[in-house]
Formats: sequence, structure tokens, C-alpha cells
Amino acid sequence: MNKNGKLFDFFYSKLLSGKTKERSEVLIIAVAIISFVLHLLLIVLADLHILPVNESSVLLSSPIAAIYTPFSFILIYEVYLLVYYLPKSTAFYIGKQYEIITLIIIRRMFKDLSRLELTSDWFRVEGDLQFTYDLVATLVLFFLIYAFYRLNEATSKDRVSSQELPSELVRFIRIKNIMAMCLVPIFLILAVFSLSKWVYESFFSITQMVASMKDVNKIFFDEFFTVLILTDVLLLLLSFLHTDNFSKVIRNSGFIISTILIKISFGIEGPLNTVLIVIAVLFGVGILAIHNLYRKLTPSDS
Repeated sequence: MNKNGKLFDFFYSKLLSGKTKERSEVLIIAVAIISFVLHLLLIVLADLHILPVNESSVLLSSPIAAIYTPFSFILIYEVYLLVYYLPKSTAFYIGKQYEIITLIIIRRMFKDLSRLELTSDWFRVEGDLQFTYDLVATLVLFFLIYAFYRLNEATSKDRVSSQELPSELVRFIRIKNIMAMCLVPIFLILAVFSLSKWVYESFFSITQMVASMKDVNKIFFDEFFTVLILTDVLLLLLSFLHTDNFSKVIRNSGFIISTILIKISFGIEGPLNTVLIVIAVLFGVGILAIHNLYRKLTPSDS
């Protein structure tokens, strides 16, 4: 048992320790800068007709579109932070999901900026109208995420210290640590595969594959939120090991519904996609707000 504990601590320090988090941040910033420069170079080569690329590739149409690439790596780091906070705080874990979907919208805006038509018929052009929806949605989501963390801050003030945690909760936290360590390689493999496929199909494919493939904004994150839903459901079931508090069960169930709504948004195009994302985050904020009201009525076992 002691040997298993040492093995657990070893892998945890390699994958989810504070030092690993800091090193990952430095690495991802370096990769983001390099990828930005390389993307700009590809755009220049494409403009000079030195690099044969598919004409339908929007990501080589303007230098502004080059911002899309480093943002993709920043999003990957946000995924790591989500896994990092999974064992530490359920609310922070959910908050990172909301941050990720907001950054996905911002990344989409950078891509759409390169093809805005800027005409007097702004509200009749589908692309320009979608950009407007995303612009407003970003402001709304930014505020909702702020409200979510403020609500969580109010909850965390009432938490007991780690020395007072019951044995059932300690066991649940350890299970979450194990789940988080399993998610790191899963998401890493999924990210490498998705990004490799995206780079090839966006920059080097000489067929019409780019035109027929799914929206680049959905690559990796469509599957990513599917994994999150399965993880959230498993966490909900495991949470019954240490609590059957009604408000806590409803809160965790509501978070799952919120994640499912975000996942569904990837299969929807146009304004409804943006509206569904805002509704998903709004639902999560509402669930947490009502949960906090319940905490004032009856003490919970956290």
C-alpha cells in the first residue's frame, strides 16, 4: 500500500503538481509564439504562390487569421488547467469549462475577422451577423464567468479546513486525483491527433478535403466535451460515497446538464450555436446561485 502511495505521488508530481503547471505554462507560451510566426510565414508563402495550398483554406487568407493558431495552443493549456483543478474544486473545474468555450468563441472571431465584408448591409450578411452575435456573447459570457467565480468564492469561505475533512471526502478527492491523472494522457493524445489532422488538412491538402471537413472550431473540442460529460456523470455517481445532500446533488446534476448543452452546441450552426452556449453557462451560474441559497438554510457536508 505504501508502495502504491509512492507511485501515485510520483505520477501526480509529474502530471499535476504546481511545478508542472508552471513549466507547462512557459512551454505553451513558447509554442504559441512559434506557431504564430510559422502561420504568418505560411500565409506569406501562399500569397507568393510558393506554397501550394487549397484555395478554400480560410486560415491562409489574411495575417489576422494567423492569431487562430496560437489561440489553439492556449486553449490546450486551458484544458490542462481544467484537469489540474478537477481534484481541487468542482466549481473551478466547471468554471474552466466555461472559460474554454468562451475562448473558442473568441478564437472563432479571429478567424471570422479576416473575412468580414464591412458593407452597409451588415445585418444581411450571414458572416458579419454571426460575428456580431459572437461579439455580444463574449461580453455576456465574460460577465457570467465572473458571477460564477464570485458565487463560488462565497461558498469557499464556508468550507472546512483539510484537517477536518471526513474520511469519505478524502477518499473521494483521491479518486478525483486518479481520474485527473488518467485524463491528462487521454486529452494529450486526442489533442496531438486532432491538431496534426488539422494542420495537414488546412495547409497541405491538395484535395477538396478542407471544404468538406467539419468546422475547424469543432476539432478536438467536440470529442473533448464528450469525455467531460462522461467524467462529470462518473463524478456525480462517486459523489454519493460522501454525500446525499439534495442541493449538492442538484448542483452537480445541473453542471452536467450545462456541459451537455455546450456539447450539443457543436452540432448547431449559426446564431443558435451562440445562444445555446450562453444558455448553458447561464444555467450553470443559476444552479450555483440557488445552491448557495440552500447552504444558508442548512449546513452541508461539502
